[in-house]
Amino acid sequence: MAKRQSVDFAGFRHLNPIPNASRIGNIVMSSVINGMDPGTRNLPPELAQQLVNMFAHVKSAVEAAGGTVDDIIKITVWMKEPVAQREALNQEWVKMFPDKDSRPARHTLPLGAESGALVTCDFTAVLG
Repeated sequence: MAKRQSVDFAGFRHLNPIPNASRIGNIVMSSVINGMDPGTRNLPPELAQQLVNMFAHVKSAVEAAGGTVDDIIKITVWMKEPVAQREALNQEWVKMFPDKDSRPARHTLPLGAESGALVTCDFTAVLG
């Protein structure tokens, strides 16, 4: 049986004792990823920059696990205002996944009021 491996990368860390992602065999599941500025715990005030940072962290996480963004099969996104903010999300989505015939599934949900972030996500990837 494959052994679970914690996956971390420079520039993003959780306050709790959890990894950025976890891998067993060729399956990778991330912890929650938000749009903090790389290397800090600062959240930019604007959604656009949080989205840029979040997708950069997703890319770093899957690469730290040994894969690429092409291995991501699903991303769940939580947003403060999912309907009103969808276009901003879609702009960054298409930059990360430009091939309309090869995009991961996505589900977008409301983000709780207690979160200081405007957007967070997690992903599942199947490597190789």
